[in-house]
Amino acid sequence: MAPLYLNTGAEGFGLATVSSNHTVLDTWYPFLALRADAAPSGSSELTGARIGESLGKWTRLAGQRDERRGVRTVAVRTTIASLEAPPADIHDVYLRLHLISRRLIQPRQANLTGFLDLMADVTWTTLGPCEPGQALDVLRTCRAEGVPFEIRGTFKVPRMIDYVMHDDVWIADADRVLLGAHLARGTTVTAEGFIGVNAGTTGSCMVEGRISLGALVGELSDVGGGVSIMGTTSGGGKHQVTIGKRCLLGANAGVGISLGDDCAVEAGLYLTAGTRVRLFSGEVVKAIDLSGQSGLVYRRNSQTGQIEALESTRSWVSLHPSLHRLSPQPYLVTLEG
Repeated sequence: MAPLYLNTGAEGFGLATVSSNHTVLDTWYPFLALRADAAPSGSSELTGARIGESLGKWTRLAGQRDERRGVRTVAVRTTIASLEAPPADIHDVYLRLHLISRRLIQPRQANLTGFLDLMADVTWTTLGPCEPGQALDVLRTCRAEGVPFEIRGTFKVPRMIDYVMHDDVWIADADRVLLGAHLARGTTVTAEGFIGVNAGTTGSCMVEGRISLGALVGELSDVGGGVSIMGTTSGGGKHQVTIGKRCLLGANAGVGISLGDDCAVEAGLYLTAGTRVRLFSGEVVKAIDLSGQSGLVYRRNSQTGQIEALESTRSWVSLHPSLHRLSPQPYLVTLEG
């Protein structure tokens, strides 16, 4: 199935961190919008009065330099003619990731083909991004000057919370939610939860496991501790997994197929596309043949070891209202079958 990208455009005014060798390390967009009449795709540096007109109170940050990290801050304007087209440059990538995390679009609605190739390798620190080769020198300089400094990691994609902050979600460990993640209102991500790029939730959810690149979880679903939802970054997988509404993924379960609404996967059970599943009728099929079907409970028969898919009319909602900004009502897990 061909991706259903939006054909609208977008525009953003932001601040980019540029290293001494002219590498763009990141771009933050305090001002951005979808535009039906966007100019041709591209990025340009803002100068003069145009900076103040575009960045408002953040104008004072433009042109600043940090000699320790060897970087300067540049004001930029980025336009995207259509989100159907692949990103044109690194500023374009950052604008698309902001659009997702700011909830202006949902995951999979913007073409991100080749985005990792456009992004630089960056060491993320408490003072901001820097070139990986300079990180230890910065660390030693800061220690000598008594300046607090910490290296958080080296990766292409930064954590979301340094660029986008919502007051209606909970994130226990900020390092485990990347820019380009989509967190719907009422989502709770525990310390062991993870949400990657172009992935996330479409409603209130509990996330105690991993929602990897391209995966999407529906409203009132519970991603249990240690759960792994397959992404498309590695392993050659092209199927983007969707978990429907009111689903329960038991602890340490894994899924490489999509689930419809009101489905459950037994704790510890990993369903890949080629997993052989026995139906109530006795027929044995590949799990991919059941992808997207609603009202199924996947479990391993404790006597035969056979993986089974049983039909169910139950809701598997288990979210506690006080953790997800829900209206008070009894959400209880009922496991039978």
